[in-house]
Amino acid sequence: MPERETIERARKDAREGKSPSTQAGEFVREEMEHIREGKHGARSTQQAIAIGLSKARRAGVKLPLPARGRVSSRTLAQARRDNQKGRESSHSKPSLKRSRAVFKALQREGHSAASPESLARQARRSALARGPVALRRAALKAIKTKGHAGLQQAARKAARTRAANS
Repeated sequence: MPERETIERARKDAREGKSPSTQAGEFVREEMEHIREGKHGARSTQQAIAIGLSKARRAGVKLPLPARGRVSSRTLAQARRDNQKGRESSHSKPSLKRSRAVFKALQREGHSAASPESLARQARRSALARGPVALRRAALKAIKTKGHAGLQQAARKAARTRAANS
């Protein structure tokens, strides 16, 4: 169940006219925090993001369904169910046995899915899939957030890569 502050931040984003993906980002951020705090783990960064998006849909964020062919039919069906749950006003109590089983399974997973390295790798992969403009934008954002020491380290690594490839 998402925390009250997360839902409030998402609603504030909605009032400000921000996109559904920005609103959903609050839930994904919360999920990453949970993994870092050690509440539970995730098999991969994609799984952690998927959990956050699922929670966002169930909380009523009007996220579009994933495109056909990009995800499995099972994932698409789950996204539909989550959207439906978000539209319904009456929320029936979740099955205690099932939610405990899911939680226990997630506790057995690792915590590296929310590491800065994993998130950076996921961002690059995602940007690469969207094309060169998105890749450049992701790189420029990384430059802004790395700081001076991070930039120097990245420059050294790039130089080593260039030297190895020539």
